[in-house]
Amino acid sequence: MNWRPYPKYKDSGTNWLGQIPKHWEIQRLKWVLSIISGSTPSSGVPEHWDGEIPWVTPSDLGKLRADTITSTERSITQEGYQSCGTTMVSGGSLVLSTRAPIGHLAIAGIDLCTNQGCKALVFRKNDSDRYFYYQLLAGRAELQSHGCGSTFQELGRDALASVSLVRPPVSEQRAIAAFLDRETERIDTLIAKKERQIELLREKRAALISHAVTKGLDPNAPMKDSGVEWLGKIPAHWEAKKIKRLSKVRRGASPRPIDDPVYFDDEGEYAWVRISDVTASTKYLLKTEQILSKLGKSKSVPLEPGEVFLSIAATVGKPIITQIKCCIHDGFVYFIGLEQHREYLFYLFSGGGLYQGLGKQGTQLNLNTETIGDIQIPLPPFHEQRAIAAFLDREAGRIDALVGKVQGSIETLREYRTALISAAVTGKIDVRQEGGDGF
Repeated sequence: MNWRPYPKYKDSGTNWLGQIPKHWEIQRLKWVLSIISGSTPSSGVPEHWDGEIPWVTPSDLGKLRADTITSTERSITQEGYQSCGTTMVSGGSLVLSTRAPIGHLAIAGIDLCTNQGCKALVFRKNDSDRYFYYQLLAGRAELQSHGCGSTFQELGRDALASVSLVRPPVSEQRAIAAFLDRETERIDTLIAKKERQIELLREKRAALISHAVTKGLDPNAPMKDSGVEWLGKIPAHWEAKKIKRLSKVRRGASPRPIDDPVYFDDEGEYAWVRISDVTASTKYLLKTEQILSKLGKSKSVPLEPGEVFLSIAATVGKPIITQIKCCIHDGFVYFIGLEQHREYLFYLFSGGGLYQGLGKQGTQLNLNTETIGDIQIPLPPFHEQRAIAAFLDREAGRIDALVGKVQGSIETLREYRTALISAAVTGKIDVRQEGGDGF
């Protein structure tokens, strides 16, 4: 973007701010904002809780998807407020998380107080709350660099007070804030449209998989009732059988205690699979973060390349095909003697339709060897399974490539948004006279 620079600059003396317009001031945060600490009433006193006073925690700020906070997960009573050291601040103040983690930020849209994981920042003068919101947003890495602590990083009061801020004239603060409000809204609108595009592509992908694994590839094939509610009609020459009629379903196993280093060896033969390794993978498991020792392998369940297994904990119902020697814990199930095409099974499990009826929609599925064994699945002839898998590799792959491109453009927009905010609040671009389109 061809934004103009300011006519003259000076060194701010601070790395994160760099060169700033010559007529801007550098001030410590404590001279711009009063720092108000928070506190927590005793959790064991019911009379302290569920009152009318909004009480902000880092979790509230982390979950926020807007720049202004107007509600909190928990509230306290007047008795709870008076029992601890928290302080009410007025709307228009800034609220910053200073531990777990450092840097979540919002503008107070209502009068509120905070717990000890946050600091409320109250303006000493008639400065623009939105300008300094954007400046602290741009300065998150700087704030985090002042954190200390061994158990968790915390930004102490003195360290926060000493952070250098840049303070333009108030008229410029307001102009910069108005510019950023307009431009970030445009960027956010574009991002939202692209995120919706990804949702639609994923819905299309899911529908494509569901239709292929349950109806086949021949639109003219005679159909019959499968007798299975989630399947409906299937090609007349297909079968529908419970998994337990085709295979033994078994759980993995874990060495105990799992954090004992004797069970791990970077030079070991079998990888140790955690749920995070599976969620980080797509169709095939190619690597894991940890490798088991011979002793660790002896206390788990080893699988050879080509085996299919399924998560039944955390990310429930996610299938994977291993291409490496690995061991799985009891958060996974595997199949003994399931003589079906592995890639077809992967798509069948990943479609999600076969889990219908195992748990209410929107609730956590409770999968175990028995419930999985009772699932009835469609069984095309093996050559059709192979053809369906090849078709889905191609067509789902095309959709995945489109999703990847859209995700890349979203990442570019987010990077541009971050860079634009930083450039505007530190004076690298002069937006005082900007109007019209910024793109």
